[in-house]
Amino acid sequence: MRTFNTEGPVVPADHYNIPPLDRMDLNYLLELIHTKKYFILHAPRQTGKTSALLALRDLLNSGSVGPFRCLYVNLEAAQAAEEDVGEAMRAILNEFASRARSTLKDDFLRSVWRDSLERAGPFGALNDALVEWSEESTRPLVLLIDETDALVGSTLVAVLRQLRSGYDRRPTSFPQSIVLCGVRDLRDYRIHSPSGGAPVTGGSAFNISADSLRLGDFSESEVGVLLEQHTAETGQPFRAQAIQRVWEQTRGQPWLVNALCHRACFRNPSGRDRARPITEAEILDAQEQLILKRVVHLDQLADKLREDQVRRVIEPMLSGENQQEEPSTALERSRDLEYARDIGLLARDEPPRIANPIYAEVIPRELTATVQVELPLKPAWYIDPDRGLKLDELLAGFQDFFRQHSEHWLKRFDYQEAGPQLLLQAYLQRVLNSGGHLHREYGVGRGRTDLFVRWPHTTGEQRFVIECKIVRDGLDSTIRKGLLQALGYMDRCGAQEGHLVLFDPADRHWKDNVFRKTESLEDRTIEVWGM
Repeated sequence: MRTFNTEGPVVPADHYNIPPLDRMDLNYLLELIHTKKYFILHAPRQTGKTSALLALRDLLNSGSVGPFRCLYVNLEAAQAAEEDVGEAMRAILNEFASRARSTLKDDFLRSVWRDSLERAGPFGALNDALVEWSEESTRPLVLLIDETDALVGSTLVAVLRQLRSGYDRRPTSFPQSIVLCGVRDLRDYRIHSPSGGAPVTGGSAFNISADSLRLGDFSESEVGVLLEQHTAETGQPFRAQAIQRVWEQTRGQPWLVNALCHRACFRNPSGRDRARPITEAEILDAQEQLILKRVVHLDQLADKLREDQVRRVIEPMLSGENQQEEPSTALERSRDLEYARDIGLLARDEPPRIANPIYAEVIPRELTATVQVELPLKPAWYIDPDRGLKLDELLAGFQDFFRQHSEHWLKRFDYQEAGPQLLLQAYLQRVLNSGGHLHREYGVGRGRTDLFVRWPHTTGEQRFVIECKIVRDGLDSTIRKGLLQALGYMDRCGAQEGHLVLFDPADRHWKDNVFRKTESLEDRTIEVWGM
């Protein structure tokens, strides 16, 4: 029985899959190999890079596209050696020899790599071994080198420069084509020496790269094809709304697509009943479970939020503010954005935005997790006798809490500029964990953060909109803009109730900042909260 794959490379006999090479421009890729080019393949983690490399290896070794001998190697084992180039090179050469024996039934490297290490030393052994192997081989060699960016510092420089130094000897005395694969585009690597000297860029250490290819996410049609494979094999359909929800929440990120569907179809008891179709509600439930369980993929993503270059990108998004750039920081900003895109946190297009709604949900939850647990909330005072949510009373409680305690609590956030919005979201999330849902929309230059609250009720789902804004251009102007934005968001979400929350960073007395009033716009009322 096949399943949705959530760990390791795709095995077609075991997993529903989109053929890895169908996701690439295979004709162009083969052209690069036939014309003896060295190039880069990069994409975020758990996107399908390794599956694509293994499929390419098998295609090249089949003889159907040329007389090649192709070897896939993974350099991750050498990461533990860090900048001990000698130990790292031993691990790398052993990996080459072991893979050549198992994949190509070739023991040549096993017999020579130790001699190469002794003869040429760690800064020449890889080059020496590849020269000997290429001259011994009866067909041109192609190397697919995975997890290149697992190496650091001097070890990475040593590998890149040895591969570059043999470039002019290809294809008779060096591999005809080499593909380096990792999360980042190699030109963006900043490699520092152990002594803390000036950084070397990856591009300068491997400046013979002909191109840099990026493996993309699934398209909307590919998501449908993947889900249809489950239906074809089990007879269990996905409702149209469920398929659409999978696409909308993941935007085709391969691991997220597979993880959502695996949990909905194989982990949850209701989903294992093949007579029942998979519904939109079950997809959303699976999403919530993945987030709450902090599965490895999402936990790794959350860990990146501690990095300065990620914080500089995400913080203005959470506050909705434009980041004001000095000319000296423009280049740094560009590098920060490219890094966030390379690791898959941001979408590839402009303006900068979070790659998909699941990541957009994980980020503020992760940043507020500790605060959320420690917030002093009394249970159930925000629920009316009919089990409805009293959001106005909840916001009144937050307003009072913010007035009394914000100075203390805001200091606990690493993302200080977005602290007020994060504190409100932590407060709401703590409450809504008991049964409701909080959806967030934010991004650079939006001028606000949009929160959409859904609460189950016996008379039908309650829907609330909360628009959050920082007072920058005067209170009256901010209210006017905020009311229009809140009204538009209410119409889009079908919300029955709207609230505008204003955070004023001006150093004034609390009595001037804290207020509550009701405003009317287009026959709708919106509650305005000042803090």
